[in-house]
Amino acid sequence: MNLSSQPLLLTSVILGIAAFQGFAAPTPATAYWVYVGTYTDQGSQGIYVSKLDVKTGTLSTPVLAATTKNPTFLAVHPNQTALFAANEIGDFKGKRTGAVSGYTINPKTGLLTLINQESAGGDGTCHLVLDAKGKHVLCANYGGGSVTVLPLDASLKLLPSTAFIQHQGSSTNPDRQKEPHAHSINLSRNNRFAYAADLGIDKILIYKFDATKGTLVPNDPPSAPLKEGAGPRHLTFNPGGNFAYVINELDSTLTGFSYDRNNGSLTEFQTLSTLPADFTGGNSTAEVQAHPSGQYLYGSNRGHHSIAVFSVDPFSGQLTLVEHQSTQGKTPRNFSIDPQGQFLLAANQDSSNIVAFKINPDTGKLTPTGQKLEVSRPVCIKFVPID
Repeated sequence: MNLSSQPLLLTSVILGIAAFQGFAAPTPATAYWVYVGTYTDQGSQGIYVSKLDVKTGTLSTPVLAATTKNPTFLAVHPNQTALFAANEIGDFKGKRTGAVSGYTINPKTGLLTLINQESAGGDGTCHLVLDAKGKHVLCANYGGGSVTVLPLDASLKLLPSTAFIQHQGSSTNPDRQKEPHAHSINLSRNNRFAYAADLGIDKILIYKFDATKGTLVPNDPPSAPLKEGAGPRHLTFNPGGNFAYVINELDSTLTGFSYDRNNGSLTEFQTLSTLPADFTGGNSTAEVQAHPSGQYLYGSNRGHHSIAVFSVDPFSGQLTLVEHQSTQGKTPRNFSIDPQGQFLLAANQDSSNIVAFKINPDTGKLTPTGQKLEVSRPVCIKFVPID
């Protein structure tokens, strides 16, 4: 089965968005390295790598790319030559803190070579992102309820932090919101503002980011509120950069915001459930991602064990439910869409498998390709094009 065709419309949209934002459009690749971050408490040894053939949709058997403890979330350097991992731990070099590990990528084998590790400043480091210039790593510490900026030198070595902010507050859920829990950090597409989703205080904290100095300063406005008990987890911008979407872990909802490029503010315009109306079991959400075309948005349900698919109105940003697709596993912690928008790979943490789906470019719907990978406790998936 040939899975390589892609409408010219999608290519045009991606190229147009990239030109408007001032970024280089992704070069279509025939294959990608697929990196998998994991929890290492049940047999995994660290970061794994597989190869995705875009023409056939086949995935190679994953191999160990780097040995490290709990590399749960991954981020790829803008130049595609290095990968960084959030080590979700609470003890690094004798201090109660998580860590970030940096690696060079072998373009021929996909294997990783450690550059160095650096303290993340707070424990339970669970998410990280690189700025558009590739000079800083920003990370979120769930256990510590804090965010940190780590600069990179010319060799991409991690250096001690240039910014650390401790969040304050609590919210209504007595089990999960007694204190701050920074669950993710993202940057606006113009690289000027950082957004930290804090599950513990039901806020998206907004910071001005100085890409030269690597500093964070509270913005005005300093935050965007969510409904009490929502538990914001992850955030994504649409490709055009004018809308942001937050997936809320505790009440299984998605919230859409309009984004002001000038002052960084977020204004809510919609909140809707990620679950079918007749679902009555327990559930929490995890990941949210926009399709490269901007036409679709995807969110994962842990409990319903599904990907919720939504269409996106290009003018208002409003979401409309398209379908719920089973991930063919348990607890889809994370998923990722390849840069060309053809495939979605879902990481089922509790069934230790990764399941591939073909994305219908006309509807956004997902169809299983039959390709599955066995990886213990997968958490995060990232793509790197193979030259």
